[in-house]
Amino acid sequence: MKKLIVILIVIAAVVGIGGYAYKNYLQNQEMLNPKFYSGNGRLEATEIYVSTKLAGRIEEIFVKEGDLVKKGDKLVQMQTNTLEAQKAATLANIKVQEGELAMAQATVKNKESAFTGAEKEFKRQSALIATNAVSQRAYDESETRFNNSKADLEYAKASVLAAEGRVAAQKAELQRIEADLADSVLVAAYDGRIQYLLAHEGEVLSAGGRVMNLVNLTDTYMTFFLPTSIAGRVQMGAEVKLVFDAAPNHAFNAKVTYIDPIAQFTPKSVETKVEREKLMFRIKANLNAEKLQEYISNVKTGLPGVAWVKLDPEADWESSPVKVSKPAK
Repeated sequence: MKKLIVILIVIAAVVGIGGYAYKNYLQNQEMLNPKFYSGNGRLEATEIYVSTKLAGRIEEIFVKEGDLVKKGDKLVQMQTNTLEAQKAATLANIKVQEGELAMAQATVKNKESAFTGAEKEFKRQSALIATNAVSQRAYDESETRFNNSKADLEYAKASVLAAEGRVAAQKAELQRIEADLADSVLVAAYDGRIQYLLAHEGEVLSAGGRVMNLVNLTDTYMTFFLPTSIAGRVQMGAEVKLVFDAAPNHAFNAKVTYIDPIAQFTPKSVETKVEREKLMFRIKANLNAEKLQEYISNVKTGLPGVAWVKLDPEADWESSPVKVSKPAK
């Protein structure tokens, strides 16, 4: 009986040790070949500067710092009195040039009529001179009138072309002025938030002068770093879940949009769960732009969080370390 108990105890111990060893083996395999991996990062967005195309004075600013704006919203009105004066002068010049063009075209018609008459007369004189029905002098005079009328017609046609060129040049100048007038109204290029005002009403800026900083909230992403042993397994377009410290119960869908082709030394700000790697790869994951529209008023750049990358395309997020109480967005 005692021997049987000892044998059972030994078997149980062996099974327990084997199970523990197998469990450790699976854990070691998971660590060596994980299906998911995480990196720390912060929410970022593309920033642009709203700048003037032309030198000028700021007439009015329609937004303030922190305002949420839509693509095409009017942000700044530059002073346009000089451009308006140039436009009025150009319109007047166009009328003058169009008048000169009309006169040149009328001259062409007159010269065409004169040329037709001279041509007919010269042909008659040419037929008569062959039979000595007219004098040589009369023939020579008709030839001279024909050649002169032909030259006058060519000159008139050239004058029309020159007048048309002047009208076209003035109209092109008008288009340039109207384009500058349109560019004097600075509008939002994207849906976003005004971060900083860099100039104020009444200030005179040079061409390209910056008026404000706009955060493009439709291009929001997290940049994080992964060790070389893991980064090589990350594919472009791989699924990513972003979990922010401010909203730990939500996981936001993202996709890998950039993988740095060159490894770099681990930035000081990067923290890893394992021993610090000497070399890391920078990864960028963009949030879904359409989904962002639903939460755009709540998006705040700089929020810290964790990016979980799916390394195995066949893996199920239900088995991932990402544990949230609310469904992913």
